[in-house]
Amino acid sequence: MVIRRIETKDSQRFLDMLKQLDNETNDMMFEQGERKTTIEEMQSDIIKMNETKSLILIVEDNKKIVGFLSAERGFANRIKHSAYIVIGLLKEYRGKRMGVKLFAKMEEWALESDIKRLELTVMVDNESAIHLYKKMGFKIEGIKEKSLIVNGKYVDEYYMSKIL
Repeated sequence: MVIRRIETKDSQRFLDMLKQLDNETNDMMFEQGERKTTIEEMQSDIIKMNETKSLILIVEDNKKIVGFLSAERGFANRIKHSAYIVIGLLKEYRGKRMGVKLFAKMEEWALESDIKRLELTVMVDNESAIHLYKKMGFKIEGIKEKSLIVNGKYVDEYYMSKIL
């Protein structure tokens, strides 16, 4: 498996993987069938991430994109030292240390990019993700109550961060 920065030529395969993730888990933002992103919008999003000196890493297995980690750098001067993290792996690739490898590569980028604060949110019942984040040095800062509605029920999220 290969971990590398995304390129615009990856747009279709990346979008396909995101839609598969939407179908496989309730732990991501979009529900099944909700994502309406076009290829052109995905290409634009990738270009924007590069222009803002943010990061999207992808995991490839035999030319198939099977996971990602994005780190969106703060947009204003007061928060440009921080990055908001989102990670997703297809079900069959979880538990194979790919999350650890993605975080390690992202932290290399963060240190080279003068990022001092990494932050993310995670549903309070997503024990495997919370375990990974704590293993990678993230701490719970607080609770975002009734943050999401999943399967008709309110779900809280933890705010988590890591200072580099």
